[in-house]
Amino acid sequence: MNTADLRLPVDVPSTALFTDHYELTMLQAALKAGTADRGSVFEVFTRRLPEGRRYGVVAGTGRVLDAIESFRFDTRELTFLRERGVVDEPTLQWLADYRFRGDIWGYPEGEVYFPGSPVLRVEGSFAECVLLETAILSILNHDSAIAAAASRMASAAGDRPLIEMGARRTHELAAVAASRAAYIGGFTTTSDLAAGFRYDIPTVGTSAHAFTLLHDSERDAFTAQVDSLGRGTTLLVDTYDVSEAVRTAVEVAGPELGAVRIDSGDLLLVAHRVRKELDELGAHRTRIVVTSDLDEYAIASLAAAPVDAYGVGTQLVTGSGHPTCSMVYKLVARARSAEPDAPLEPVAKKSLGAKSSKGGRKWAARRPDADGYAEAEVVGTGPVPEELAPHQLLVELVRRGEVVAREPLDAVRARHAAVRAALPLSATQLSRGEAVIPTEYV
Repeated sequence: MNTADLRLPVDVPSTALFTDHYELTMLQAALKAGTADRGSVFEVFTRRLPEGRRYGVVAGTGRVLDAIESFRFDTRELTFLRERGVVDEPTLQWLADYRFRGDIWGYPEGEVYFPGSPVLRVEGSFAECVLLETAILSILNHDSAIAAAASRMASAAGDRPLIEMGARRTHELAAVAASRAAYIGGFTTTSDLAAGFRYDIPTVGTSAHAFTLLHDSERDAFTAQVDSLGRGTTLLVDTYDVSEAVRTAVEVAGPELGAVRIDSGDLLLVAHRVRKELDELGAHRTRIVVTSDLDEYAIASLAAAPVDAYGVGTQLVTGSGHPTCSMVYKLVARARSAEPDAPLEPVAKKSLGAKSSKGGRKWAARRPDADGYAEAEVVGTGPVPEELAPHQLLVELVRRGEVVAREPLDAVRARHAAVRAALPLSATQLSRGEAVIPTEYV
C-alpha cells in the first residue's frame, strides 16, 4: 500500500484556522471596498539562503495541496470567528462558501531553489489567495528547512544510510512532517511509526538503554533481544563498557549479529576500536551504527571511520541550525478591476533595506552549462527565451481549484537526488559560501 497516494487528512477536520488573524481582516476590508474579487498573483520565494547554505530544497508541496483541499470554514470554525468578533457577518457568510478555485504553479517537490526562485505561484481572486498565505508558508518553511538539512547530511554520508530519529525532539505532528522531509532529502528510514503509516516510509528500531538497564545483566538483555528479534538485530553496546559489551554481544548472537549501535563517546575512536574487536571475534559482517547528536559536520568527520549507518535526531528536526527558510508570500500582480478579462499589472513592495520585492508574474528556468551542470537560475516576467524553454522549472499543481499533480513520495525523493547531482560539485561543500549558482533576472 502506498499511503502517499491516500491523501490522509491532517489531524484536524479543517485547516482553515491555520492562518493569521489579519488574513481575515484584510478579507473583510477588501469585500467592503469591492476589491476582493480582483485577479491576483501571489508568489512564494526567499530573498536569501540561510548562512552557509549553497542551495535550498523544495519540500512540503504535497502537504500544501492536502492543506488547501481541507481549507474549509465549517460550523465550528465560523462559530469561533463569530464569538470572537474576528470578522463581520457578511464576511462570515462569504467564508461559509469558501473554496480555492484558482490555479497554482510551483517548483516540483524535491527540486532545489535559490534566492528569488518563485517556488510557488498562486493565482485567483485576492480574497481566495490571501487566505492561504499562513498555511502555505508554515508548511514550506518547515519542510524545506528539514529537507535542506537532510540533503546536506546525505551528501556527507555518501552511500551510507541515514536513519531519521528525531520524533522525541520536536512537536509530535512536526515529527511526522520532518520525517517526510528528511526522506525527500535522502534519509532512508525513520523511527517514527506515524510517519511510516502516513507516508509509507520504512521504519526501523530495536532497543534503548532502558532495555539493558531493565535486566540484571547486559548479557541477559542481549539474550532477550536476540531471542525475540533474531541474530540480525542491532544491539546497543555503550550502556556500560563498550569493549565488554561487544564481546558479550558476539557471544550471545554469534558472528551473524546484524549490527551494534554506539550512542556516546568519541565516535571516531570508538568506531575503530569496535570494528577491530568485531573482526577479531569473527563478526566481519556485523555493521556499526552511530548516533549521538550528529549533524552534517559530524557525519563528514566520520567519513574515514568504519561506520555503516548514521542515526540523526535533534539536528535534523531543527534544520541543523536553520529551522526556517524565511520564505515569504507576496502579491506580485493584480488587476485594476474585478472584471474577468481585466489585465494584470505588476506590483511590488518598496522598502528600505533588503525587504523589497520584484513585481510581475514570473517564470523560472535553470540554465545548464556545456557539460549539463546548472549554471544559473534565470527568473523573468516577459516571454521565455527560446533557449530556456526546455529548462523551465514551474509545473502546474492546481487547475481551477482541482489538484492535478500528486505523486508518490519515492518519486519526489528520486527527483531530489537527480537534481542535486546536476548541481556544481561545490554545492555539497560544507564550508561557508554563497549560493552555488547565481540568480539572474531578465
